[in-house]
Amino acid sequence: MPQKDLHDKPFDEGTITKLEIFENYAKEWIPTFVMSGYKEIWIFDFFAGTGYDKKGIAGSPIRILSQIKNQIGNIIERKTQINVCFNEYDKNKYQLLKESCNCFLSENTDLGRAEIKIHFRNADFADLFPKTLSTIQKYPSLVYLDQNGMKFLSNEYFLALEKSKITDFLYFLSSSYFIRFGETQAFQGNITIDISRARQNPYKYIHKSILEQLREKLPKDTKTLLYPFTIKKGTNVYGIIFGASDPRAVDKFLKTAWEKNNINGEANFDIDDDINKSQLDIFEGKKPTKIEKFSLSLRQNILDKTIKNNKDVFDFTLRQGHIGLHAVNEIKKMKKEGLIYYPEKSPLINYEQVYKNNRIVNFEIIESNENNKNRMD
Repeated sequence: MPQKDLHDKPFDEGTITKLEIFENYAKEWIPTFVMSGYKEIWIFDFFAGTGYDKKGIAGSPIRILSQIKNQIGNIIERKTQINVCFNEYDKNKYQLLKESCNCFLSENTDLGRAEIKIHFRNADFADLFPKTLSTIQKYPSLVYLDQNGMKFLSNEYFLALEKSKITDFLYFLSSSYFIRFGETQAFQGNITIDISRARQNPYKYIHKSILEQLREKLPKDTKTLLYPFTIKKGTNVYGIIFGASDPRAVDKFLKTAWEKNNINGEANFDIDDDINKSQLDIFEGKKPTKIEKFSLSLRQNILDKTIKNNKDVFDFTLRQGHIGLHAVNEIKKMKKEGLIYYPEKSPLINYEQVYKNNRIVNFEIIESNENNKNRMD
């Protein structure tokens, strides 16, 4: 199968979007584990590239080092050992990668004040991954898999990361390759994805369709959650798959994604045509947007008592791919309408209150608005 060289020309807008999401998540991930008291953490960039594109735009390795630099004070104070593994299989690119990183380190000497170890590797991913798996499973790890191929989708790699309980991974997936090469022997030898099923939905949903099948491959008792971020580059569709088992990690990724696109939080374009849903359809009326659908579903689950407190809401919100603010807005609205009651000023829908502080806010369904009018006032 032909492989596109990502570094034979300047990064396009879609690639920069991907890199920004990678970097923004690293910006959240690094201080989380440094400040949590872990003495050793790892970051793996298995397809690191050259460090910069032809115009000098930073690739993932330099962006990772930049975010480590931004946390250097905390890293030194907490005495955290930061290990970064940069792997690049192409020998010429590998040399450029080392030069780029070493140049960055020489220009940012403050990094030398901390225990930061850079591990350069010039290896095939299939050979390197099994050698690093025990480290990934032992220490808090952030794993980047930024390739055009499909080998990662095999159970050998995908399910191995699912078993790593303190590992977050972001995988760049060339979903368009499924359309072009899905029936080839090379493809079928690496994946267990039903190509015909993935093609049933409109082309723009190919990335989401693949992710749905990946979710089905997870063990029934898994705590790992998967989320897509679709990237449109010209006529092609690509995307990021994020995976993690810790609700704190999921919360941070979703915040990163919704900051990138506050319409749907899952694409660099209006994938569900939500902007036009503000207009009435003469036959069907107004179609709900993604946020409106979530709000309606949350409301119904609270009213039928499936969701009983703020922890239930927070977990539901993450599973639905939304951020806490969306839930807070709907719950406050329900209280104002006299549908529910809780004594606190805020419903406390966030990780810190739910999981860190263990504060539970129970919701009481108000059966009669008239009888409880004075109470709500």
